[in-house]
Amino acid sequence: MDRILLSTVAYRPPEEVFPYVRSFTDYPRYTEHLTDVRKHGNGGVGTVYDLRLSWWKLSYTARSKVTGIEAPESLEWHLQNHLDARGEWRVEAEPSAAPPGEETASRIYFEAVYDPHSADPSAISLPRFVSLDWVIGKVKPRLLDEAKDVVRRLVADIEGEPREVELTIHELP
Repeated sequence: MDRILLSTVAYRPPEEVFPYVRSFTDYPRYTEHLTDVRKHGNGGVGTVYDLRLSWWKLSYTARSKVTGIEAPESLEWHLQNHLDARGEWRVEAEPSAAPPGEETASRIYFEAVYDPHSADPSAISLPRFVSLDWVIGKVKPRLLDEAKDVVRRLVADIEGEPREVELTIHELP
């Protein structure tokens, strides 16, 4: 299994941060490859989100299920189709990270654990002469960049304006 774990700080308390990480339907604003999100449920545990992804000549819909919520600290998810993957958004109060002029801060963690070789080749319509291994080789290095972009744009949404955010990478595949 591969794992990406990164974090950054947002200048808001966890109670103000958590609704943003919980709002999967807003995620297309955070990455260019997520084109649409459809929600099936009330947003609580058991809610399923169809995440429509598009890259190069490929399109894929990942089905993600919320498996645990402990607001405002944690939201866990698990992919339900074609790939063994799970993850968590975690929010921890970190008031000491607030710079002068900011009342408080929270550390936002994004974690994804996945097995790229568990991908079901029949789930993606590949162009002729393109193998699933080739696709995995191209996508895998991009995953960290995508995670970074999502977290940066999420912080901009939370705080109401973009700024340079410092990302801490705790673990890489």
